[in-house]
Amino acid sequence: MLDIHVLREDSARIAQNLRDRHARVFEDLAPGAAADPAGADWAAQTVARLVDLDAAYLGLLRRQDELRQQQNQTSAAMKSVGSLPKDQQAAERARLVEQGKQLRTDERSLVDQTEAALRARDEAWARVPNLTHEGTPRGRTDDDHRELRRVGTPRDFAAEGFVPRDHLAIAESLDLVDFEAGAKVAGQKFYYLKHEAVLLDLALQHFALGVAARHGFTLHTTPDLARDEILRGLGFQPRGESTQVYSVADSDLCLVGTAEITLGGMLADAILEEEQLPLLLAGLSHCFRTEAGSAGQESKGLYRVHQFTKVELFAFTAPEQSEAMHERLLAIEEEIFQALKIPYRVLDIASGDLGGPAFRKFDLEAWMPGRGAHGEITSTSNCTDYQARRLRIRYRPGGEGKPKPRHVHMLNGTAVATSRALVAILENYQQQDGTVAVPEVLQPLVGKPVIGPRRRA
Repeated sequence: MLDIHVLREDSARIAQNLRDRHARVFEDLAPGAAADPAGADWAAQTVARLVDLDAAYLGLLRRQDELRQQQNQTSAAMKSVGSLPKDQQAAERARLVEQGKQLRTDERSLVDQTEAALRARDEAWARVPNLTHEGTPRGRTDDDHRELRRVGTPRDFAAEGFVPRDHLAIAESLDLVDFEAGAKVAGQKFYYLKHEAVLLDLALQHFALGVAARHGFTLHTTPDLARDEILRGLGFQPRGESTQVYSVADSDLCLVGTAEITLGGMLADAILEEEQLPLLLAGLSHCFRTEAGSAGQESKGLYRVHQFTKVELFAFTAPEQSEAMHERLLAIEEEIFQALKIPYRVLDIASGDLGGPAFRKFDLEAWMPGRGAHGEITSTSNCTDYQARRLRIRYRPGGEGKPKPRHVHMLNGTAVATSRALVAILENYQQQDGTVAVPEVLQPLVGKPVIGPRRRA
């Protein structure tokens, strides 16, 4: 979550950020829902309600201070009872005892009220998204994203004399994926990889891990489950109607949708030394996503599924390092897809399409001949200290004296999501004779240069 002092010192900035992101904090206050002839502004109203919640909490804290002063005064008066005339001492002592009892009762009630007010404020404040980088394009549609560059040239299939097929048709013809069996066993959007698709999947994992290791990332295989509190700390909604997360009944565990969750959660409550930064981690994990509401031509096949494997990059940095680290993560993602020789473009994602924790986000979109358009294959986000505040991850700055620990900045990036990388490879490397060439960097791991039809027994 954000530092609460931003609300107290610059509430107008919070309101503008909510407008830029089209972000809803309260169900009854949302973009377009509260404009009226009197000039009502849903974002300003949202901030006013947040300020009221914070003021209620601060007011109760002040009342606690006042109550403690009264208790101190009562204690001091009790000590001075002996200085009164003897015929007044008993009555005054009894009065002060009753007053002390009442003050203790009031204190217990006030503590409960203060805790409830803090919960109410923090539950709302936790729904406020991160601030937004000044260079991020404002808007909420795909047309609002800023294209930074294109790398690689899409093949001219017409010049080669054939019409490209989509990855699903290719995979079915080469017997590489079985969606029917996946649906029978686990439901729609689950699948079995078969034959060379298995080797391609493993080769992509191995290749991405090798790139990460060369760049100084410590490699991990991570748990596929995480506690609710870790998901909330990273800014994910683990339960409820709007969640995209699979939760485990009768437990506080959820299946992770990304190793960002498990890598980021590793250091919850930790205080690092400045010389440990930047701390670079890479995680290999399965990823599970409900993908509720996802449908349409672009979501078919392997592009949008309930389970896939991913190599995730994660960095903990000092605040001054995070923007440079964000560019570094993006460069590693580009290095991987340049090595695979997949044409792609880089997008600076518009404010209205950012996830709550992201300060800035870059996407790589591969050219996918089967759809005749680009499709997202990786992303990288700088979440600044938004997640670190929730997870209480800090570092101790160097220098003279004993500087107060500061929250780290946390960044994540996808090295490779194998399902979408498979889509890009099958479609970009398809051949006129129905075979699929294997990217050169993956051939030693796959064991062959071309994937052809199955031989019939």
